[in-house]
Amino acid sequence: MSIATDKSPGTWREGFTVYVRPTTLALAFLGFSSGLPYLLVFSTLTAWLRDTSVDLTTIGFFAWVGLFYSLKFVWAPWVDRTSIPLLTGWLGHRRAWMAVSQVAVAASLILLSQVSAHQTGWIALLACATAFSSATQDIVVDAYRIEAADNDNQAAMSAMYILGYRVALLTSGAGALLIADFGSWSLAYLSCGVMMGIGLITTLLVSEPTSREQKEWVNTSLAATIAPSESDWRVKVVAYFKQLFVAPITSFFAAYGAAAWAILALVSLYRLSDIVMGVMANPFYLDQGYSKAEIASIAKGIGFGMSIFGAFLGGLLVVRFGVLKTMLGGAFLVAVTNLMFAFLAGQQADLRLLAIVISLDNLSGGVSATSFVAYLSGLTQREFTATQYALFSSLMTLPGKLMSGFSGLAVDALGYYGFFVGSAILGLPAIALTIWAIRRKPPQGSSEISVETRDLR
Repeated sequence: MSIATDKSPGTWREGFTVYVRPTTLALAFLGFSSGLPYLLVFSTLTAWLRDTSVDLTTIGFFAWVGLFYSLKFVWAPWVDRTSIPLLTGWLGHRRAWMAVSQVAVAASLILLSQVSAHQTGWIALLACATAFSSATQDIVVDAYRIEAADNDNQAAMSAMYILGYRVALLTSGAGALLIADFGSWSLAYLSCGVMMGIGLITTLLVSEPTSREQKEWVNTSLAATIAPSESDWRVKVVAYFKQLFVAPITSFFAAYGAAAWAILALVSLYRLSDIVMGVMANPFYLDQGYSKAEIASIAKGIGFGMSIFGAFLGGLLVVRFGVLKTMLGGAFLVAVTNLMFAFLAGQQADLRLLAIVISLDNLSGGVSATSFVAYLSGLTQREFTATQYALFSSLMTLPGKLMSGFSGLAVDALGYYGFFVGSAILGLPAIALTIWAIRRKPPQGSSEISVETRDLR
């Protein structure tokens, strides 16, 4: 943690050179591993269910599977602190947890590939298993990303992570749709399960982070947190849970003071518009009359290039203009593109118009995602990396996941036009809070952490 300081903007050359560092490049493969399961329990799953005539209300309820991503803070402290027998000694703490979670995701997807679309109970159970394992992997990969590089490189690490993540979304989105169109949904999910091996191989090849604070946090035994005279097991249990859950939270509030609540509001509302809209995207394309192949080639394929460009552009803009100003631009563009979807809902199926709207949507998503991940990374403290980032990332998705469960009901009641307009309105609080964060100045002499400059601490 450092005192908030003002820095001059970085140069465009500095923005480019950070992308070629080996540690940064490794994040692309770990990002792929993290992103691959997400759509398979989200929009690709909704496409599978809709393609087999499952009603929209039931599809909307499946969005609640994504709550595992929003509730991962519940078990993040154990991931942060608990060692895995044998594996931790061999791979190290972070890599051991990454390997276990990646194997669990692969197994869940392979089992899911063997289930019929009409066996909604089994689909729900295996989708939950996939989401839980995937959320656990996210906890560890996020901690690894923050600990594997210094703070000045977090925007580039975020951009490279998002590159891999976007490639995974293309694979589990467009790729799965193409495989399902020319083969079967079973083959699509089986293929993605096998591709989780990419993440496992990367985990075995990368080095364990050597953060001093993390070593102290993981290796400190329970006995070291308790005074020798405190032999009562109840005292030890209370102290243990305080160390797991209370310390990361109180440390955050001590760093940010009264502004902590507004910062948490920004974290929770920044992605609300995007998440609520996303669950109905594929059903919307299908109901508009586009084929799965057209969705794969335009909504996923062309949009993919724009999302990658947006992610790298976001990283460059963070270096040049700062995190919060880039976040503001991204939030504004996301709201505008949701309105463009509302316009699209009133038109006949037009591949060129669809390509334009999807391209702009992915561009805005890439810019906003890169800057927001860098922002969240800058909020964490190294001694609580996994736990605090899990709390922030859970909070950023929880409101959206809760509301998206009712998205099918909203479409049935309002139609797609009204639904997309409403999702755009949901983006206004994020814009207002980001403007507040830009205008706000830390108190003189405060130890508050600044994330607006390149000193992302």
